[in-house]
Amino acid sequence: MAIILNIDTSTENASVSIAKQGVILAVETNNIQKEHASFLHPAIKVLLSKTSLNIKQFDAIAVTQGPGSYTGLRVGMASAKGLAYALKKPFITVGTLPAMALAAAEANNQTDFYYCPMIDARRMEVFTALYNNDIKEILPVCAIILSAETFKKELEQTKIVFCGSGSVKWRMLAWGTHCFYEDNINLPVSIAKISEKFYSEKKFTELTHSQPLYLKEFYNNKL
Repeated sequence: MAIILNIDTSTENASVSIAKQGVILAVETNNIQKEHASFLHPAIKVLLSKTSLNIKQFDAIAVTQGPGSYTGLRVGMASAKGLAYALKKPFITVGTLPAMALAAAEANNQTDFYYCPMIDARRMEVFTALYNNDIKEILPVCAIILSAETFKKELEQTKIVFCGSGSVKWRMLAWGTHCFYEDNINLPVSIAKISEKFYSEKKFTELTHSQPLYLKEFYNNKL
């Protein structure tokens, strides 16, 4: 029955939660991207107060590894690694895109759909991937420039639910009976479920080998 601290600063909306056996006990969020760094540690203190837990009671520290915001990924990864090292706790990394896909799948509760999370990555580019209903990877994580031809073959064959900040741009290009959108995903919940699964499977990440998944060079903009 693991108690896990989950940290996500990979996108414009950051979250920190404490979950027990995959169920969130308390969560704090921040939607001002430039304040993610200053948000993290005060949020952890608030969560400990809300749950009446001691920081030493964490069984593991989990963090989203990206892709996403260059600065946000660095902030989250550094904080999570520091806590895992100081507390001598297992370190867990969770992919941002599969977590988003799981959240979209649970919001839709469909068995024959694919799920395509998209994170805005500047101009018409997005970080994306494609997953089936079991969150098995169909298209690997990548950075692509959206066009009217993107996912044309896939949309001819199956229904796809798109979600995330990048899907806002995709709406301008994609339509049809196989194209759906999910705007209300609960990312902290899906992150907590995945980190619990990884903990039970002892799927830990070595601190010295852990790196954010950037996918592309840093740009001096909102990412």
